[in-house]
Amino acid sequence: MARRQATLDALFGGQPEAKRVKTEAPAEKKSDLPPKVSDGVPIAYAVLVDTFTRVEATTKRLEILELVTNVFMRIIYESSEGKPLVSARDNLLHAVYLCINRLCPDYEGLELGIGEGLLIKAIAQSTGREVVRIKKDFESLGDLGLVARASKKHQPTMFRAQALTLSYVFHQLRLIAAASGAKSQDKKLGIIKRLLAACSDDEAKYLIRSLEGKLRIGLAEKTVLMAVAQAVMLVMRGEACYTAELAPSLEHGIHTVKAVFSELPSYDVLIPALLAHGVEHLHEHVTLTPGIPLKPMLAKPTKAIGEVLDRFEAQAFTCEYKYDGERAQVHGFMEDGQLQVRVFSRNSEDMSVKYPDLVVQIPRCLREGRVRSFVLDAEAVAWQPRGSEPGRLLPFQELSRRKRKDVQADDVRVAVKVFAFDLLYLNGASLLQEALARRRSLLWECFAPVEDEFDFATSKDCTTTEEIQAFLDESVAHGCEGLMVKMLTGGDATYEPSRRSINWLKLKKDYLSGTGDSLDLTVIGAYYGRGKRTNVYGAFLLACYDEDSETYQSVCKIGTGFSEADLDAHYTTLKALEISAAKSYYDLGEAKPDVFFEPRIVWEVLAADLSLSPVYTAARGAIDARGVSLRFPRFVRIRDDKTPDMSTTPEQVASMYRAQVATSARIDDDADEFW
Repeated sequence: MARRQATLDALFGGQPEAKRVKTEAPAEKKSDLPPKVSDGVPIAYAVLVDTFTRVEATTKRLEILELVTNVFMRIIYESSEGKPLVSARDNLLHAVYLCINRLCPDYEGLELGIGEGLLIKAIAQSTGREVVRIKKDFESLGDLGLVARASKKHQPTMFRAQALTLSYVFHQLRLIAAASGAKSQDKKLGIIKRLLAACSDDEAKYLIRSLEGKLRIGLAEKTVLMAVAQAVMLVMRGEACYTAELAPSLEHGIHTVKAVFSELPSYDVLIPALLAHGVEHLHEHVTLTPGIPLKPMLAKPTKAIGEVLDRFEAQAFTCEYKYDGERAQVHGFMEDGQLQVRVFSRNSEDMSVKYPDLVVQIPRCLREGRVRSFVLDAEAVAWQPRGSEPGRLLPFQELSRRKRKDVQADDVRVAVKVFAFDLLYLNGASLLQEALARRRSLLWECFAPVEDEFDFATSKDCTTTEEIQAFLDESVAHGCEGLMVKMLTGGDATYEPSRRSINWLKLKKDYLSGTGDSLDLTVIGAYYGRGKRTNVYGAFLLACYDEDSETYQSVCKIGTGFSEADLDAHYTTLKALEISAAKSYYDLGEAKPDVFFEPRIVWEVLAADLSLSPVYTAARGAIDARGVSLRFPRFVRIRDDKTPDMSTTPEQVASMYRAQVATSARIDDDADEFW
C-alpha cells in the first residue's frame, strides 16, 4: 500500500487522493445518457486536456512520449484502484480515442461530420454571443478552438458546472456521430451546447478541435500507441512514472505491441488484452482475425529494371501484373452457420456496401470442403464481361463511376472482377509469417477461377532483365499499370502489414521516367481560371500531410493533365468545399491561392522531377531551409480510396528528392568516367 501511495503521489503531484478525481457528468436527459460501460473510477476530462496543453507547448518527440505515457499511467492507476487492471480498460480506451481523434476502429466508419457553421452556432448560443462576432473572431484567429475558449472566458456564470469526465465526453461525441434523420442537426447542436456549457479553461478549445477532427497539437498516432505500451508495462512493474532511462528496457515490448497492432489494428481488442495479459502474452490473445482488416503491405517504387535485379540478386522472386483498380482485402468467416464476406479498402473502410456484387461472387470461387475462413489480398478491377469478345480490363476511371453507398447488386452497371495475389489467413491460422511461395500455393489450392468474377493475378517467375521487360510490356498491353516484383522464398518473403517494404517493388510504366513514383496529394486551394478556364478553377494548390504536426504542407501548383470535362467535374466537387479562409493547420509558405477548400479530396500526381523551392513548405528543413516542390506536375486521377491523412508525407517527399539527387550523382559519375 505504501508503494502504491508513493506511486500515485508521484504521478499526481502529491494531490490528496480524495481531490484527484471527484467528478460527475453534467445533468442530462435520461434518453441522452450513454449506458454505463466501465467499472473504473471516473476520470476528469481536464486530466487529458492538461496533457494536450503540455504536448502542444513542445516539439520534442521524447518529451511528448513521456507526457502521454504518464497520463495513461495515471488513468490506469486511478481507474483500477483496488481492482484488477482490466477495470481501467474503458477509461484508457476512451483516452486513446480522444488522443487520436477517432471514435471507433476505422472499419466501423463512425465519423462526426460536423461543419464549421454548426460549431459557430453552438459557440454563439452557448456563450450568449452573436454569430457575426464569432465569425469575425474566427477570421482573426483562424482557430475555432481558440474562439470557443475566449468566448467562454467572457461568459458570465451563476454557478460552476459539474466537471466533464473522459467517458462522458467520448460517449457524447459518439451520440453526435450516430445522430441521423429528421432534426439530427438540432440534436447535434443541443449536445455540443451542453458540452460547451460544462467546459472550463482549455476544455472548450480542445473539445471544439475534436469536433472539427483535428487536435493540431503534434501528437501522432504512433506516439500514442507507444505510450499505451509503455504505460501498461510500467504500471505492471509498479513504476511511478516514465523516464528516458527506462526506454531501452521497454523497446522490446513496444516492438511487440506495434507488430500485434499492425496485424489486428483495433484498440477495442488491443487495450483489454494488454491490461489482462500484459505485453509478454499479447500475441497469444491478439492475432489476425477475419472481419477486422489489417493494414496492407505496400511496395517501394523503382525506376529501372536493373534495380530489381540488384535488390533480388541470387534470390527467387516473382513478377505480377499491377492492376489499375482498387486494393481490396476480402474476409470470409462463419457466423451462425453461414459464410459472411466483407470487403475492405486499403484504409480499412468497409466497402461491402459499395461492392455487393463481390459479396455474392466470392463464395463461388471457394473449392468445396477446403475453406472455412480466409483473408485475401486482392485488386478489384473494372471489367468488361465476356460476350461476343473476350472479357477485358477497364481503366480505373470506370471503377470510380460506381456509387459508394446504398448500392444494390441488381443496380450495378460497372462489373468488377477480383484478382487475388495473396492469402493471409486460412481456416483459423495466420499465414503472415509464411513465405510468399507457400501463401501463393495455398491460394491456388483453395480457390478456383470463376469466369468474369475471380482470378489469380497473372504472374511469372523471372530471372533476367529481358524477361522482366517482356512481361512489363505484356502487362501494359493488357491494360495494367506495370509490375509488382516480390521476394518469393526465404525469411524476407513474409507479409509485413502496414510497411512499405523493399521486399516488394513496384515497376510502373510511368516510373521509367520522371520522379520514380506518383504522389497522393490533398487539394487545399485553387486559382481562378482565365481564357477558356474563366468559369472554372484554372489551377490547384496541393499539399502533403505531416501526421506528426497534423498539418498540410504546400507542395505545388498544378494546372496540367486536365481535360475540359475534368475541370468542370473538379469545379462542381470543390465548389461545395470552399471555405472563407485557410485552415490554421495549412502550412502555406508563400503560396497564395484565390480560394481554399476543406481537406477532403486526394489526387494522384506525377512530376518530371522534384526541386527545392522557397515558395512551398513540403519537407522544409529536411533537405535545407527551403521546401521541396514538384516540377511540371501532372494530374493522373482522383484517389477515392484514400483519405487526406493518407496523403504522401513530407518524409516521403524528402526521400524521393534524395533518391533523385543520388541517381543524378550516379549518372554524373558514370559520365565523368566515360569521358
